[in-house]
Amino acid sequence: MSAIESLSWTSAYPPALDFGQQLTREQLINSMQLTMSRHEGGPVWLFAYGSLIWRPECSSVERQRARVHGYHRGLYLWSHEHRGTPETPGLVFGLDRGGSCSGFAYRLDESNLDDSLMALWQREMPYPAYRPHWLSCRLGDGSKVQALGFVLERHLPCYAGNLPDTLLSQILASAKGRYGTTREYVEQTLNALRSHQMPDRNLEARFRRCHNLREV
Repeated sequence: MSAIESLSWTSAYPPALDFGQQLTREQLINSMQLTMSRHEGGPVWLFAYGSLIWRPECSSVERQRARVHGYHRGLYLWSHEHRGTPETPGLVFGLDRGGSCSGFAYRLDESNLDDSLMALWQREMPYPAYRPHWLSCRLGDGSKVQALGFVLERHLPCYAGNLPDTLLSQILASAKGRYGTTREYVEQTLNALRSHQMPDRNLEARFRRCHNLREV
């Protein structure tokens, strides 16, 4: 059992979710400005590990395969709008502590950086479920850059953690929100990673196990 699995799931599905109030535009701007004040200078890179791989929000002038260490990709964040509902919440990816994660790094266009960042904040931070963080990121060409990533906040109610396969299987079979099902979201991410020859083998194996549970 992994460290995250040791945070054993003890509540019934669906959970009682409280995402709190949506952030106002002023709060989004303050969060964005605080994050950018911690940037060490130079080009602004964005690390994409989930839907940003196949549906990027920002205009970029360069894209490279990339990897970050110290964080991994997991279906650990409840979704009550985009990939589920309050009655049948779904899940979306987040970066959580431990391991490493492959994805893409986008070098953002400096000519419209503020607009790109605001669009990104509006997409990723409508609720304070993530913490914007500068990640140490190794690019495909071997260079290291500081890349913006959105890291999960474990102490919030919207953090699901590593759910049992039986429960994840149920969610994959039933959760659907404004932008489609949790299953479609996972499949699109897996397909994007495969198509660029960087499959997430742990996630692939888990997805197969959950599919097999539904077939039993």
